[in-house]
Amino acid sequence: MARLPQMLVVLVLLGATAAAFAVTERLKLERSPITGTQVDRVFSPVCECARDSATISFVLRQRARVTVDLLDRSGEPVRTLVRDSEEQRGRVTYVWDGRDDLDRVVPEGIYRPRVRLRQHGRTIVLPNPMRVDTTAPGSTLVRVAPRVFSPDGDGRRDRVTARYRLDEAARAMLLIDGRRRVMSRFLRTEGTLAWFGRIGGDPVPPGVYEVRLRAVDRAGNRSLRTRAVTVRVRYIELSRERIEVVAGERLRARVLTDARSYRWRLAGRTGIASGPQLRLRAPEEPGTYSLYVRIGEWADRAEVVVTEPPPEE
Repeated sequence: MARLPQMLVVLVLLGATAAAFAVTERLKLERSPITGTQVDRVFSPVCECARDSATISFVLRQRARVTVDLLDRSGEPVRTLVRDSEEQRGRVTYVWDGRDDLDRVVPEGIYRPRVRLRQHGRTIVLPNPMRVDTTAPGSTLVRVAPRVFSPDGDGRRDRVTARYRLDEAARAMLLIDGRRRVMSRFLRTEGTLAWFGRIGGDPVPPGVYEVRLRAVDRAGNRSLRTRAVTVRVRYIELSRERIEVVAGERLRARVLTDARSYRWRLAGRTGIASGPQLRLRAPEEPGTYSLYVRIGEWADRAEVVVTEPPPEE
């Protein structure tokens, strides 16, 4: 007879287990009251950019009172976005600025949204992790070459190439005189960027330009600008601004260019030359003339002073 109470206890436990199992199975078969979940995966609440907040969005199958919390890695709530908010059927969207209930930026790490629906008696922790990243990437400008180039489209030194290295995968951007001109398409830890010396499709004027590097990670954090490296755009130049020569004698002028050929003009004469040394015969009449060398729309000028020949002895 003493075994009867024990058997009753066992039967009660078995019944409770079966009931719980039935409820669990019913919940498995029952459609989730929310669907179509969309959650931003990574953002930075301190980047001062378009990714300084995260969006949590889902579709309610039925009208409901909704509470949305953010849980940290240990499952503790850090922020309540809405509490018992009456929402209609359809898509609902909430925005989290990466701060806790005391308006402090939360530590870096993984967070998950939790949705509680009062009428349904359901609590759903969304499987979509959200990563808060507040650390900017580190960037190094390894090498910039060549330091002198000519973006004239002739295929010879038309661009300057910058090699970089980052301490995390990020998109690198090349800054020319402080403004972004080139940006990588993919997140990388190292690579190269090339600037073809053009702004708005047009080649830049000759002169000296500062090249710097900056990087932006997936969360929107931007690195500090690297040190400046100067490069020079040069199409064609004469090495001297003033050339003195005796009338009728040979004139030599050094031409700095990477073009295969160029045009020259002196005292009404014109021609085409190549190579770094331009050799011409000076005018027969003493005086001051202008020597022009040109590639396309770019030209340079030097003053040629022609003097009398020395008197014969």
